[in-house]
Amino acid sequence: MSFSSDMSTMEDTTDELETLGWFHFDLSRHATEALLLSNGSDGSYLLRNSKEGPGCFSLSVRAKDSVKHFHVRRSNGRYIFGFNEFASLQDFVSHFANQPLLGSDTGTLIVLKCPYPWRVEEPSIYESVRVHTAIQTGRTENDLMAKAPSLGTKEGFLVKQGAMVKSWKQRWFTLNRYELKYFKDKMHEEPLRTLDLRACSAVQFDYSQERVNCFCLVFPERTFYLCAKTGVEADEWLKILRWKLSQIRKGR
Repeated sequence: MSFSSDMSTMEDTTDELETLGWFHFDLSRHATEALLLSNGSDGSYLLRNSKEGPGCFSLSVRAKDSVKHFHVRRSNGRYIFGFNEFASLQDFVSHFANQPLLGSDTGTLIVLKCPYPWRVEEPSIYESVRVHTAIQTGRTENDLMAKAPSLGTKEGFLVKQGAMVKSWKQRWFTLNRYELKYFKDKMHEEPLRTLDLRACSAVQFDYSQERVNCFCLVFPERTFYLCAKTGVEADEWLKILRWKLSQIRKGR
């Protein structure tokens, strides 16, 4: 193939990727897993660049409570997956929407069900909370719009483990933008500490403590252990915190 035809193929592929609503460009493997596990559903998938070099991609698919990653290679304008070749990404998706992929480590069968768009709103649980509040107070949802907290904010009591003395104390937490603050109690105006989520490398459930509904935030200098009152509340904190981390990484 001549140099000019190589360039033409590259431009055609670039155009295809630019119009693809589920191509997430340089989203990292870790951020991809956080995104799909927090906001996706079984069969949600996205495409991203692979670190293996030009023309190499990773197809990431949520399979129940895990995320599987598959290598996809582009050559001469065609997409190669294992022994299969496809003329376009749409052909690829159409094929595996009916014929499942195979998760190599567990033998899990995975079907591509719904693309995960790169333009995505924050987790829908916050909308439902606002509507529920409106119903309880007897006002309409529109009445609450001006005073409702912005999407992506959260506050509530959590029990936190101390740094030096490993005792557990209840603290009032607020999350706004990339700052997670905790206060001695709800009435105090000055926080005991402000955590910058841009320095956080991971947030995950934690089972190392002799407590239920625990999760941890991993920072370079320290891992913070927190416990919620219920499993639902712990899950809500994890969803919004993981979403925040994915947005931080997407902006880098």
